[in-house]
Amino acid sequence: MQNSPQKKKRKLGINGFGRIGKLTVWDHVQRKYFDELIVNIGREAGTSIEDLAHYVERDSTYGMLHGFLYGHQAKPVVSDLDHTNGCMTIDGIRVSFLRSFRNPAEIGWAENDVRLVVDTTGQFLDPTLSSTHPKGAVRGHLDSGAEKVIVSAPFKIMDKGEGIPDDAVTTVMGINSHDYDPRHHKIVSNASCTTTCLAHMIKPILNFFGPKKMLSASMATVHAATGSQMVLDRLPKAGKNDLRKNRSIMNNIILTTTGAAKALSLVIPEMEQIGIIAESVRIPTSTGSLIILVINLQEEISGKPIRKKMINQIYRQVASDDSNGYLHYTDKQNVSGDIIGIPKAAAIIEGHETHTRTAEVTIDMEHVPGIDKDIIFSLKNDIIRIPVTQVVVYGWYDNEMGSYVHMLGDRVVSIADNL
Repeated sequence: MQNSPQKKKRKLGINGFGRIGKLTVWDHVQRKYFDELIVNIGREAGTSIEDLAHYVERDSTYGMLHGFLYGHQAKPVVSDLDHTNGCMTIDGIRVSFLRSFRNPAEIGWAENDVRLVVDTTGQFLDPTLSSTHPKGAVRGHLDSGAEKVIVSAPFKIMDKGEGIPDDAVTTVMGINSHDYDPRHHKIVSNASCTTTCLAHMIKPILNFFGPKKMLSASMATVHAATGSQMVLDRLPKAGKNDLRKNRSIMNNIILTTTGAAKALSLVIPEMEQIGIIAESVRIPTSTGSLIILVINLQEEISGKPIRKKMINQIYRQVASDDSNGYLHYTDKQNVSGDIIGIPKAAAIIEGHETHTRTAEVTIDMEHVPGIDKDIIFSLKNDIIRIPVTQVVVYGWYDNEMGSYVHMLGDRVVSIADNL
């Protein structure tokens, strides 16, 4: 009797061990989809494997790892620390650490039997760069043995004349995840936490009313601090012109920028023509962010007026029908701490704060380009008044674990299923 072939172990490579890297380890330890996680730190950390264990099992925002997995009465889940081989076991999952190389092309994924890599460093975001770029590039992961790479941030192409290569794609789970084609795509951007929330806020409205009735949109994100910000004021580096990025996040509200508007059109193409303005401010909290979305919709004279109740019902229905649980709806009054850690919630719509206001937009047809003057003269009145309703929607999102990392994990597993 022949022995059945041994099942090949599923391994996930994780490049980077900062906020998103560590929480990605937590997420996949919880999922139990992969048999082993290979984490590339790219440098020595602490004085021993015990120091890595100390770092991985404690988090200032989400508490202890065993509490995150099983509740506050659970016992520690980190064991079998092996300093010689640089590995440990976390709740039954082997986690190995690589510390020799930071350049993706030199990591050696093939030697570790890793086919799929998540790059959480935020450093290698240009899919047009060659794998031999002196500072490293995301394509280096492919040269190092990976078949697919997922980056945990939007693409940033340095040469503005270059477009996104054919083998790269940006996706948001539950929005355009089907755009990923395993036959062609090797590099996948999981967009950003803000783009993810924004896409899930705007898509239900766009689907219900259609792109022709959506006249314009704008958003502002009140965003928690990130690792790129300063604890205390610091002298800016040479050539840097945004002096606010070097100010202390501990006691300031800091105006900054967001690429959410640009990335949104990659996952919802209709928004390219409609357009959206996106603004961002950073506040002194560790996680838990908010998007204030403003949409101008054209009313139909004979149709049902657009009011708060209608908007909330749209979101309530979509949330109810969402089998993935990416969109949540609530009538409760929340603060940012209430939404931290809610699994997979890309956006949590706070219906209590939805507002609408209808007014008339006056258009002088004589000043509208492209309209023949004979047509204007034939009109009884060259002044047209169009009823427009402004809709304001508030959406919460846990920009670390609750929203982004959980959805990043779903993207990882969906790609792994097709390897």
